[in-house]
Amino acid sequence: MRDRIGHVLRPHSHDAADFLDDALESSAQGIRAVKISLVALGATAMAQLAVVAISGSVALLADTIHNFSDALTALPLWLAFAIGRRAPTRRYTYGYGRAEDLAGLFVVAMIALSAVVAGFESIDRLIHPRPVDHLGWVALAGMVGFIGNEAVALFRIRVGRQIGSAALVADGLHARADGFTSLAVLLGAAGVAVGWDAADPVVGLLITVAILAVLRTAMRDIFRRLMDAVDPTAIDTAESTLTAIPGVLAVRRVRMRWIGHEIHADADLDIDRHASLADAHRLAHAAEHQLTQAVPKLTSAVVHAYPTSTGNVSPHQHAPAPPTAESPGPRA
Repeated sequence: MRDRIGHVLRPHSHDAADFLDDALESSAQGIRAVKISLVALGATAMAQLAVVAISGSVALLADTIHNFSDALTALPLWLAFAIGRRAPTRRYTYGYGRAEDLAGLFVVAMIALSAVVAGFESIDRLIHPRPVDHLGWVALAGMVGFIGNEAVALFRIRVGRQIGSAALVADGLHARADGFTSLAVLLGAAGVAVGWDAADPVVGLLITVAILAVLRTAMRDIFRRLMDAVDPTAIDTAESTLTAIPGVLAVRRVRMRWIGHEIHADADLDIDRHASLADAHRLAHAAEHQLTQAVPKLTSAVVHAYPTSTGNVSPHQHAPAPPTAESPGPRA
């Protein structure tokens, strides 16, 4: 009864405008997130840069460079969210959501660049040692970096998961890693304070290693999205949801893919061969509605219903693959 009432209050529609409204709202949330994080990380990095100028700490310099790169990754994400709000065209029939994945590639490139710069500066300081002054300010700047990055990380990850943006979540994890590397600056300052002058560049190298670890995670997440990978539990949920629909004899196949921060799916079902065309259409419509309700971030589903003999398959058994292009079967 609750589901029926909810369906009346939030009626399901095939109208693409309904899905477009949700996409526009999600993109607007993403734009707000990158605007706020850009300002926050920019202010954090500028404060650290001022301390680098008076202290000469290479560990703090490495952390500051990384924070600047993290702040700048907000710009391509901002552009990607703005482009993704454009309506589909006859050329880009699925819309422009893939712009987010391209922005994710830029995020990966910036992480790699920051690792190279931080590593180079640290090695150069080991070869050509220079004194580190104002250790108290260096330690304070490291703490400021941690607080600023962790605040931005929490915000980016929360919004990214809420709207289903892998690029924004990856950028949030990037900021979180930056926060912990900022704490490493405190260790460098402590080492120099007790007489170990090499502590500062050594910590800079440790920060470089931490950046490389973040790079590996970011590359994995972004390239999975580019290769249309989805969480297998989403497929399990879709199959169990479709199997439970009255009239569905078997689920032949379910496929899903991310486009930006939305999931699109298609499914092939076996139904009773005696079902009328109208009944098949109603079943396909019900299946689409159930899928969009059961699978988070799924905004559209194309459902094909194939009439088959009730004796060929059991209600909870997967049937063989759908007919090929050479011998297509009937569909609704």
